[in-house]
Amino acid sequence: MAEESLAALGSGRLHPVETRLATVWPPQEWLSRGVILALSGGPDSVALFRAMLALRQDQSTDNGGLIVAHFNHRLRGPASDEDAQWVENLCQRWAVPCQIGSPRSADELMTQKGSPSEALARKARYQFLRQVAEQYGFRYVATAHTADDQVETILHRIFRGTGIAGLAGMSRARLLSPAVTLIRPFLSFSRQELRQYLADLGQDYRHDASNEDVRFTRNRIRRQLLPLLRDQFNPHVEEAVLRLGRLAGEVAEWIHTEAARQLKETAFHEGQTWVFRADRLAKLPNFLIREIFRSLWRQQGWPQQQMGQAEWELLVEAVRQAIHLPHQRLVRRTLPGAIFVEAVAGQVRVYPLKG
Repeated sequence: MAEESLAALGSGRLHPVETRLATVWPPQEWLSRGVILALSGGPDSVALFRAMLALRQDQSTDNGGLIVAHFNHRLRGPASDEDAQWVENLCQRWAVPCQIGSPRSADELMTQKGSPSEALARKARYQFLRQVAEQYGFRYVATAHTADDQVETILHRIFRGTGIAGLAGMSRARLLSPAVTLIRPFLSFSRQELRQYLADLGQDYRHDASNEDVRFTRNRIRRQLLPLLRDQFNPHVEEAVLRLGRLAGEVAEWIHTEAARQLKETAFHEGQTWVFRADRLAKLPNFLIREIFRSLWRQQGWPQQQMGQAEWELLVEAVRQAIHLPHQRLVRRTLPGAIFVEAVAGQVRVYPLKG
């Protein structure tokens, strides 16, 4: 049956979802570079699997360039193992190589209170996907995040507290390592149209019961908050949130570009120490000063996970202090990751702990 379906796809009769995917992510961009497709077994990832198969066949290529990777979180007992087996069977049916990963123990993905951690599960999954891509020398890791996921992500970040960059939501592409790029080709597709696509194909998929577990914040947003917002505030709330995300993304991109330019103009380095001209930085708005330092952190690969708003504000404060300090005075602070900042007369000096 698989061979007959592939032959039909190769005849040029592409489904509208497949045609649209070919537009937003042309197969010529990924066929020769290789893709690790993150396949959970859920409807969105299965839709991406089938659409990429269709585009690959339409380009008359062989089975190279596409490998499926499934991370079994082992958080749902037998159901997790059944999902992994289902994914393996699907890949065998379509003659696509499949890699299965899992944590050493489900306890690794639990909080100290013994409940599943979304953050730990996501970190472990992306680490596995990156490792598989590097193992095979593939350029891309593709996930099936949709426009609905984008809405939930933006709302989630608002509740946790976020800036302009966070309001932009998930980026279409980002680096997982210098050699591996994560791409989300379905980010403009809705869950509804992907489920209709699978129905048109007669393709089944797995149902993850944990998606209904309201202990997870994202599930509460999806199942409780969004229906409430649609019913009592705005029936088109998803479109409104996505529009906010697009506008925030435009602003964040400008800030990012301007910060990189200002970093070059206001700082120089002496060995491992970066020296900023405080008088020039002090003329800039605080949000841009913070982004200049973020740009430095990204460029140097310094840890940002524990750098909260208070830590970035400390750097802005150092700029203001350096303007007023007499020459012989120095104020030194320690930031997460053993990064030191010094405010001296006219300068802010930032450097990592040596040795």
